[in-house]
Amino acid sequence: MKQAVISLEGITKTYVNGKLVVPVLHGIDLNIYEGEFTSIMGPSGSGKSTFMNILGCLDRPTSGSYKLDGEEVATLSDDELAFVRNKRIGFVFQSFNLLPKLTAQDNVALPMVYAGVPKKERKERAAYLLDSLGLGERLDHLPAELSGGQRQRVAIARALANDPSIIMADEPTGNLDSKSSVDVMNIFTNLYNEGRTIILVTHEPDIATFASRNIVLRDGYIVEDKQNPNMAGLQTVQAPTESVAVSPATAQKAVKSVIPKTVTEKVNTEQTNEGGTSHV
Repeated sequence: MKQAVISLEGITKTYVNGKLVVPVLHGIDLNIYEGEFTSIMGPSGSGKSTFMNILGCLDRPTSGSYKLDGEEVATLSDDELAFVRNKRIGFVFQSFNLLPKLTAQDNVALPMVYAGVPKKERKERAAYLLDSLGLGERLDHLPAELSGGQRQRVAIARALANDPSIIMADEPTGNLDSKSSVDVMNIFTNLYNEGRTIILVTHEPDIATFASRNIVLRDGYIVEDKQNPNMAGLQTVQAPTESVAVSPATAQKAVKSVIPKTVTEKVNTEQTNEGGTSHV
């Protein structure tokens, strides 16, 4: 039987600003098991981003129990939480969060700097990860020199830098076109097939179909939690057909070469059918 890597009991989150009290999460109970691919959906204001921040140890709940691999998160110091975020959880964000002045390779290597990995090893691993995601020829490119899909692949490589067992992705396709979105989801599917635990926040139902389990939040409550027996699996997308630029003169010439012939055929046919009299 698979172990629960995340176990939540009675999790609440309330924000207080002076006299204003805003409850966001209400007594959430949830187990996420090793090797699951879980999507978390919900409308704006449902609490899914707050929920993801708590799962990723970026924020603490107001009350309740959160155990990560059986360890109570509330007892961890700030340094211990930083270690969890660096080594045990990999993060992927909608806006990529790449450092603009660092190359793709250096962005991927950055988490390994904090983990104390020697320079030669981290450069080699960063290059390997980027190459495995189809960016082997983009190592020295800055984020501004990459497409949105390429930047998100750099972000995924960075999330994998310290080989975490859990990947958390917050709207990872939110800034991508449909083809790049499927490319990114194929990467997550492959990571799931390797045995990693994937937790993904999305507002797109078609993206949620890639997950093995679908959770829906509304008003801070889990209102739906079901297995997905029809996972999308790996997808292929046809590249858009390239349009050919045609000058106005060329277009006019092409029209003249076709339309007069069509009209002439019509006239001749009517003349034949009506004894040579045309009504055109």
